[in-house]
Amino acid sequence: MSSDSRFTDFKSDKQPTWCPGCGDFGTMNGMMKALANTGNDPDNTFVVAGIGCSGKIGTYMHSYALHGVHGRALPVGIGTKLANPTLEVMVAGGDGDGYSIGAGHFIHAVRRNVDMSYIVMDNRIYGLTKGQASPTSREDFETSTTPDGPKQPPVNPLALALAAGGTFIAQSFSSDSQRHTEIVQQAVEHDGFGFVNVYSPCVTFNDVDTYDYFRDSIVDLKESDHDPTDHNDAKEAISDADNEYQGILYQDESSIPWEQREGLTENMADIPDSAPDDAMDLVREFY
Repeated sequence: MSSDSRFTDFKSDKQPTWCPGCGDFGTMNGMMKALANTGNDPDNTFVVAGIGCSGKIGTYMHSYALHGVHGRALPVGIGTKLANPTLEVMVAGGDGDGYSIGAGHFIHAVRRNVDMSYIVMDNRIYGLTKGQASPTSREDFETSTTPDGPKQPPVNPLALALAAGGTFIAQSFSSDSQRHTEIVQQAVEHDGFGFVNVYSPCVTFNDVDTYDYFRDSIVDLKESDHDPTDHNDAKEAISDADNEYQGILYQDESSIPWEQREGLTENMADIPDSAPDDAMDLVREFY
């Protein structure tokens, strides 16, 4: 695919209403840059989002888009990609949207391995509903509804993806613009389901998982001897609760997208003027 698109071509004329300093600004900019860098253009791109602060990202990006319901963005994205495999499909969500009510869809989307990307803005809190603990919040994270903390371990989305047979599992930091863009770009270029969990700090309701915290804590796998094609290396890094990793945790370079494996190559959105002959024969047989 080739295009002369710039990342600014993916910006809509709608002004974001996110809080100043929200990590979602950096996440979205990286998504737009990655789409432009991979030769896509707005007329051939479909962005799906769910509910939460991340949910309006399709409004702020210039492309085909759908703002869906809570936890249901992935099924819409998968259906769109299977109906028209020529589209570049990118699904966006948050940790609450994707790892709570949407967790079932997440696991099955990973194992189905449709050729699309899933970018999750993980701020470890429910920001849109004013600061409740989310599935990825720390066990002792105090909020107005969990004054003593959730008292349960946080969900590890990377581990869920690996266990479900993920073929591209990565993590980035929205404030590290160049690295974040590079990782999302690799997810888009991957042949299969490209999953990126993005550290996207909430500056209003989360004063624990802050920009400073991530800057001090992040370990970039690119600067280590980590082998993203080694399943055991991936398992070890993903299971390491003592570090916040950035980079590609795992990639199966022999991945074959589901639609390619099943021979779905035609645009099913192109509806013929009349019913297929086989369908009419079936109708005649019974009527």
